[in-house]
Amino acid sequence: MLTTLSIKNYALIDTLNVEFKEGFTTITGETGAGKSILLGGLALVLGKRADLSSLKNEEEKCVIEAGFKVGHYNLKGFFEESDLDYEELTLIRREILPGGKSRAFVNDTPVRLDVLSSLGEKLIDIHSQHQTLKLTENEFQFQVIDAVAGNEKHLKEYRKVLKAWTNAVRNLDALTKQQSESIKELDYNQFLLQELEEAGLVPGMLEELESEYEQLNNIESIGEYLVHSSQLLGDERMGVIRNLAELKAVLQKLAAYGSGFKTIAERVHSTHIELDDIYGEIQRKEEELEADPGRLEELHAKLQKIYDLQKKHGVIEIEELIQIREDLGVKVRVTENLGEDIEKAQSLVAKLREEVMVVAEEISDRRSSVIGNLKANMENALKPLGMPDASFDIRLSKSDSFFTNGSDVLEFLFAANKGSAYNELKKVASGGELSRIMLVIKAILAKYMQLPTIMFDEIDTGVSGEVSTRMAAIMQEMSKTMQVFTITHLPQVAARGNTQFKVYKEVEGETTRSNIRELAQEERVIEIAEMLGGKDISDSARRHAVELLDQALGPVE
Repeated sequence: MLTTLSIKNYALIDTLNVEFKEGFTTITGETGAGKSILLGGLALVLGKRADLSSLKNEEEKCVIEAGFKVGHYNLKGFFEESDLDYEELTLIRREILPGGKSRAFVNDTPVRLDVLSSLGEKLIDIHSQHQTLKLTENEFQFQVIDAVAGNEKHLKEYRKVLKAWTNAVRNLDALTKQQSESIKELDYNQFLLQELEEAGLVPGMLEELESEYEQLNNIESIGEYLVHSSQLLGDERMGVIRNLAELKAVLQKLAAYGSGFKTIAERVHSTHIELDDIYGEIQRKEEELEADPGRLEELHAKLQKIYDLQKKHGVIEIEELIQIREDLGVKVRVTENLGEDIEKAQSLVAKLREEVMVVAEEISDRRSSVIGNLKANMENALKPLGMPDASFDIRLSKSDSFFTNGSDVLEFLFAANKGSAYNELKKVASGGELSRIMLVIKAILAKYMQLPTIMFDEIDTGVSGEVSTRMAAIMQEMSKTMQVFTITHLPQVAARGNTQFKVYKEVEGETTRSNIRELAQEERVIEIAEMLGGKDISDSARRHAVELLDQALGPVE
C-alpha cells in the first residue's frame, strides 16, 4: 500500500508531503485544482518518462518520493532478480534534473526506468480511461478468467513444460537441419577420412621414412664412405687403430714415471677401446649394406602420399594431418549417428507435447467451469450501476496451437441492451460503460487475488447520484482487502471514504500553487456540502452532507 508521497518542484507544486492510510481514500477538489498534477507526479515515481516541462522551477531539480508497504505482494523474488535490497517499507525516488535527465532509486539503489516501471505496475494500478481500454485486450480477459479459476500454479506448470517442449522442438529442428547439411558432405568426408586412414599416419613417421629413403637412395655413396672409413681405421700399416695401439704401448711405459703420465695412458687406452668398437660397427654396417630397389620405391610412394596430403590439407606437420583425420572421424560418426539422435529427439518432443496438452486441458477445464458464474456475477453487479440489461457472452474454444497461457481461444462479447447483438467490447461499449465494467471486474478480482493499490481517476463521471452511490459501495467493499483511492466530483462517493483529501490551489501574488491535505470530520462536512450545493452552504446541504457521512459509517448494502 502507498504510505507516503512527497513532491518537490513539480508542475504547480512547490513542496508537498502527505501520508496515506489503509482502506478507502477519496480525493476531491475543484476542477483545475491540481488532481491531475497529483496523478502525474505519482506516475513519474512509478516509471513514466519525464521532460523539463515537469519542473516548476527549471533551475532546480524535481524530486518525487513515495513509500510503499510491500510485505503482502510476494516481491522478494523480483527484488533479488533486479539486484535490489528488499525492504517491507520500500522507498522509491525519482529525480528530474534541470538539464532534462532523470534518475530513479529504489531503497537508495539506482535503477533503470524499465525496472522502476515493472515494479510500479506491481504496486499501483492507476485506473484511467487509457487503463480501462485494457479491458478490451484479450490478454487481460484471460487474466480475469484465470484469476477466478485459480489457474496461477497451473499456468506456471504449463509455461514450464511449454518451455521444455519448445526447446525440444528447437533441438529437433537443429538436428534435422544438421543431418540435411551433413549428408551433403558425408561422401566427401568419408573419402578424405579413408585417404588419411590408409596413409597409416603416426607421430614421427615422416622423419623415419625420410631417413630410410635417404639411406637407400644413396647406398653406393654410403658404401664408399664405409669402406674408406674402415680403411682409415684398420689398415695394418697406417691405420688409426694400429698407430693408437703403438701409442698406448709407449704411454704405458711412460706411466711408470708419474701419475700424470698414467692418466694420459688411461685416456688413450679408453680411446683405443672406443675406436676399436667403432671400427667393428662400421664393418657390420658395411656387411649389412644392401641395395633394395623395391623398398626404395615403396618409401618413395609413401612419402609422396604424405606430401600430397600435406599440400591438399594445407598443413606442414604430420601431427596436423592426424588431427584432421580425427576431426573427420568425428564428423562422419556424428552424421552416421544423427538418425538415432533424431529418433530420440522426436520421442522427447512427442512426450513433452503430451505433457503440455494435459496441463493445457486442465487449465481449459478450470476456465470453462467458472465462465457461467463470472458472467452472472458481472451482469448482476452491473444492474444497479445503470446497466440493467447488460449481458456477456464469454466463448472459450480450443486451438491446435500452444500459446503462452494455454491452447484456448477466448471471445469476450458484450451487449448493453436487450435484443442487441453481441460484439467485441471495444466496438459496442461506451467509455462510461467500460469504466463501470472494469470497476466490477476489479471488485471480483479483489476476492481472488492480492491486487496492488488501485486509484480510480473520476470513474464516476457522467453517472447519476444513485449509480454513483452503488459504485462507491463497491469501492468501499474492495477496500476491506486492499487500499483504494478514488478522485471524484460526486459527494455520494466522497462521503464513502474512510479518509478524504482535498486538492486545492493557493494564489500568492503572481504565483499559483497546488496542495493537498487530509480533511478533518467537520471539514469533510463542509467540503461535501459545497459539492452538493455550492460555496453558499445551506442548512439542507449541511444536513445532507452529515447524512451521507453517517451512512458511510454503516454497513455497505
